[in-house]
Amino acid sequence: MLWRGWPIEQILRFYAGQLEGSQPAPTQRDLPVAIPVATQLPHAVGLAYAAQYRGDDVVVMAYCGDGATSEGDFHEALNFAGVWHVPVVFVVQNNQWAISVPLKKQTHSRTLAQKALAYGFPGIQVDGNDVLAVYVASREAVERARGGSGPTLIECVTYRLGVHTTADDPTKYRSEEEVKAWEKKDPLTRFGVYLETKGLMDPALEQEVDQEIARAVLAFEATPPVDPLAMFDHAYAERPPHLEAERAAMAERLAEAAGSPPEDSPVSSPPMRGQRRTSRWQS
Repeated sequence: MLWRGWPIEQILRFYAGQLEGSQPAPTQRDLPVAIPVATQLPHAVGLAYAAQYRGDDVVVMAYCGDGATSEGDFHEALNFAGVWHVPVVFVVQNNQWAISVPLKKQTHSRTLAQKALAYGFPGIQVDGNDVLAVYVASREAVERARGGSGPTLIECVTYRLGVHTTADDPTKYRSEEEVKAWEKKDPLTRFGVYLETKGLMDPALEQEVDQEIARAVLAFEATPPVDPLAMFDHAYAERPPHLEAERAAMAERLAEAAGSPPEDSPVSSPPMRGQRRTSRWQS
């Protein structure tokens, strides 16, 4: 996302639960992060089909994890990508674990890359911890798509060293020895050593990056707070009774915390019954 021009402070807003954090700039040709597993893949094929139909010189890249390959959306997307021969590149980050489910319990295929063959286009497996290997494979796939040769699937074999989410405890389902073995293959460490060996690493770079991150954190913390009640505003055109009750309960708690009666709390008015709320994407 940084490479594609997303400001660090905006990424922080997204992970803080702010809607604006997931909205790309008008000039960016990016889609927001998709939280439901694999739902972004049919979208990517649709975008590639539209680009092909209009004659646009566009290649769509879609990213997912090994867990997404167990979803129906993955197979539907690959099937239509092959049928329509669209310019799309699927990048599967195979980090060995779909939360607590290991790859061997997700599929009996020897590789994830070979799944592309059933849909009529190439699949390639690369060392996902080798920055340059992933770059070369991606560039070749993009050139192939742009040249009219259709989709490609790239399986990047890597590993999730940390937790899946803050609610995850990986010590419950994997060994410390496994993690330590993969730590030796950390792509940041490997690429850092490569750059230093080639004399391409500026000694001051790490300090510059730290300063850039620190400035972004300050900018993020300076953004006005978001009304928590906004979480209820865009899920339904007409809020169901149980959400109305939850919203009222939260408004009361916010008012108590602020030391004012609920009617004085800064809440947005709910839509009238029968009134539809327009999505921001329809403007």
